[in-house]
Amino acid sequence: MRFSHTISLSIFCLLVTISTVHSVPPQPPVRCDQTGCTVSSAYGTWPDRKTCKAANITYPTTEEELRKAVAYASERNLKVKTVTKFSHTIPKLACPSGSDAMLISTSKYNSVIEIEPDRLTVTADSGVSLRELIDKVEAAGFSIGTSPYWEGVSIGGLISTGSHGSSWSGRGGSVHDHVVGISLVVPANSSERYAKVIRLEEGRDDKLLNAVKVSLGVLGVISKVKLSIEKAFKRSITYNFTSDVALEDIFMDHGKRFEFGDITWYPSRKTAVYRYDVRSPVNVSGNGVNDFIGFQSNPILVSKGVRALEKSLEASKSESGKCTTADTTLAYKKLTGNGLKNNGLLFTGYPVIGNQGKIQTSGSCLYSSSFRIDVSCSWDPRYNGLFFYETTAIFPLPRFRDFILDVKKLRDMKPERLCGIDIYNGILIRFIKGSKAYLGQGEDSVVIDFNYYRADDALTPRLNQDVMEEMEQMTFLKYGAKPHWGKNRKVGFFGVKQKYGPNFDKFLEVKNKLDPKMMFSSEWSDEILFGREGLKYDGCALEGNCVCSEDRHCSPSKGYFCRQGLVYTQARVCRFSSAKVSMA
Repeated sequence: MRFSHTISLSIFCLLVTISTVHSVPPQPPVRCDQTGCTVSSAYGTWPDRKTCKAANITYPTTEEELRKAVAYASERNLKVKTVTKFSHTIPKLACPSGSDAMLISTSKYNSVIEIEPDRLTVTADSGVSLRELIDKVEAAGFSIGTSPYWEGVSIGGLISTGSHGSSWSGRGGSVHDHVVGISLVVPANSSERYAKVIRLEEGRDDKLLNAVKVSLGVLGVISKVKLSIEKAFKRSITYNFTSDVALEDIFMDHGKRFEFGDITWYPSRKTAVYRYDVRSPVNVSGNGVNDFIGFQSNPILVSKGVRALEKSLEASKSESGKCTTADTTLAYKKLTGNGLKNNGLLFTGYPVIGNQGKIQTSGSCLYSSSFRIDVSCSWDPRYNGLFFYETTAIFPLPRFRDFILDVKKLRDMKPERLCGIDIYNGILIRFIKGSKAYLGQGEDSVVIDFNYYRADDALTPRLNQDVMEEMEQMTFLKYGAKPHWGKNRKVGFFGVKQKYGPNFDKFLEVKNKLDPKMMFSSEWSDEILFGREGLKYDGCALEGNCVCSEDRHCSPSKGYFCRQGLVYTQARVCRFSSAKVSMA
């Protein structure tokens, strides 16, 4: 789960009391019975909407137990996937192949966190949660330089998919670029007891480390992660809600001036929210907390109500209703500082100053309470709340200005068509430094995230879905942006290997060396890693499983036909039309 993953529930803010701060914790991602195990994501539905099965699961608690689990599978030639406590990765990377496949969970492998003050490093078991790690490091008088905005991830899981915050400073905003060592359990021959632990260190094993830093789980099982840390520091944050005029000329300077700065762009509202976010000394007064609105606990009935409202607006094709909701959402975020709290309880004004560990990430809906059982994370699939897509792309810096201008052109044709993303979190713009990781960003980059409505049924079209599809294709095809490995619909990965050039071959060389029998690969991880486009079928474009080339790939029976893009005319999108005409 990431920063842009939720719609604000502000339209119901008057129904929510200030005491609503705890939640029913998310359900485990793996559930087993006498017939086997079912693997799900935190959102309850995989991109292909198909169930993921495995024969069994094991829960190691030590590195030796982890090694023995890999050895068991290696000796018997079983397929294996690693799963974590959280399962917030959107693509089906955690799903293994075969009816006899085995799962290795790191949810109970989370006891070791070792800080080396003299070396400014911390080493943690891969199943340690991000929040546990941050709190332990902060209690020792240090800080971790960066993290994703959502804390519901394990340390092994977050680096595997390239999770990041926002920064062009120091080692940058990607957590994998703060990794200085990794221990990895890989298959081995019988003389090595069928599995072994390899320990990689920065400066000594860079060829392997650069592959393992962002590995998608296909190289082995991460056992331990060693990160660089810093002397403790605070941060000072101010949000500036203003016009998006000249955004295309401002974004670069903003990324350079503010160490942790980002920008949230609401194109339909012609509004940009600039985050002025810099570090402060630890002796500066301030006990602020970042409790991002979208990651707070919400009454289950409210989450259902918001979903019901959005479904109603979709069914009635009410652009005005979505725009009204977008206005309400933006006003509420401005009023509440988007979840910032000066004293841990209330937002009273800018700047909000707090310890790095309380500012850098959030996720209060993760934590349970024995006396409140009617609240949850708003997307919890048990309660039929929010259900959405996410597009996340990594742009080479020189290309991002033209992307902004293209989106503005698309917006200016009819701003109401983009209200659907602005009732979520608009377009979140973050900054990450160039990386040596083979599957990381190869140069200083800008990352965008935007979320949008997903229908309950795979064959139900969405209001203005052609605009989201055009932006998606513009991103990955026209501007050649790389997809975030832990997010995106299938279409975002088409042709991805060509975007990494020689580094992709270097990654495959390491993959073939560490896992020659492809124990840790599956048809789904191969589909993402190699960017393969499957056979097209009726309605395949509705869920982002293909780019339409015929009307049947959309939903002609419901008035959605395959058309060219409005600004990026090479795009092929599903657009509603009251009368069928041939594709231009």
